[in-house]
Amino acid sequence: MGCTSCSSSTNGQPKGCKNNGTCGTDGCNKLTVFDWLANMTLPENQEPFDFVEVRFKNGRKDFFHNKEKLPLAVGDVVATEAASGHDIGLVSLTGELVRIQMKKKKHRIEEDNLKIYRKASQRDIDIWQKARDREETVKVRARQIAIRLNLKMKISDVEFQGDASKAIFYYTAEERVDFRELIKEFAHEFNTRIEMKQVGFRQEAARLGGIGSCGRELCCSTWLTDFRSVNTSAARYQQLSLNPQKLAGQCGKLKCCLNYELDMYLEALQHFPSIETKLLTEKGTAVCQKLDIFKGVLWYAYEGEWMNWHELKAEKANEIIALNKQNKKAVSLEAFVAEVAFSEEAVYNNVVGQDSLTRFDNPKRSKNRQKNQKRKKRKPQKND
Repeated sequence: MGCTSCSSSTNGQPKGCKNNGTCGTDGCNKLTVFDWLANMTLPENQEPFDFVEVRFKNGRKDFFHNKEKLPLAVGDVVATEAASGHDIGLVSLTGELVRIQMKKKKHRIEEDNLKIYRKASQRDIDIWQKARDREETVKVRARQIAIRLNLKMKISDVEFQGDASKAIFYYTAEERVDFRELIKEFAHEFNTRIEMKQVGFRQEAARLGGIGSCGRELCCSTWLTDFRSVNTSAARYQQLSLNPQKLAGQCGKLKCCLNYELDMYLEALQHFPSIETKLLTEKGTAVCQKLDIFKGVLWYAYEGEWMNWHELKAEKANEIIALNKQNKKAVSLEAFVAEVAFSEEAVYNNVVGQDSLTRFDNPKRSKNRQKNQKRKKRKPQKND
């Protein structure tokens, strides 16, 4: 989350990094790009790239043309052109790396691109700060109006433009919402121009943040920027239980981390036969019951003998399938069963160490030993 929307002091400086959003660790904003070309000088007769990247609230970023050739640095507060009026944002990137970012995001360099007016004056910052202070109260009131109108939507955040002439209401909804009456009430209540912008449930979870079931901070709120579609087939390939409560994240959708290791599972499954393929043997037809990708084994059972499973390596199962394609039957599954050393006892490592769990307890002294010591003290010593 950006420094302009969280943990900022009254003067706009972040409380965490103390560097006004320009720290090298980039802990205050996950969308900031590290400028690895900042310390390099340009070749002779080459002018600096006259576009800069400006960051606004909720990770909103855009590219602006610096026509006035203002000396800008990362962290400067600037007044930028908007659809009407002007907006206030923080410079997040300058130099040649902006050209690379614009090419990556397919942003064309044209004459009618939005431009930077000036560095923000104290008056601009005061108006911007007053508008920012209103956002929380406006959000609460907007939710009350939406509930009164019985609209199936949730207003997650409000963002005022830098000159306080427009307010953007971010909302989430599962169905299409007719908010024409809502906009009229908002305009009358807040006396400003209204813009409604719908965001996904994943984007809302990324803005709010939280702790996942893994015990770490949510990926979407720390480093993940592109939200790819996730379906239940990813869980099936990884042999996971199709339990919606375990597979869903805090956004209510399937967890994004289901896609992290999916490619490795798909690559490993290429060496496995299909679980739908039956093995034809002289003893009978065998059906796959289970497979273990990590061990590289499958379990088969004869039809009618479902309680007796036979463990086969993936290579052995492929050999039987190759024989079946030649219209030949294998002798039996027992001839291809993976060799398992059942006679050898499993060796377990003591994760606690060789010491006992009670090594810090005070040993109890026996009562007989205590009595004997008392008798020795009472017994008089004999003189020589």
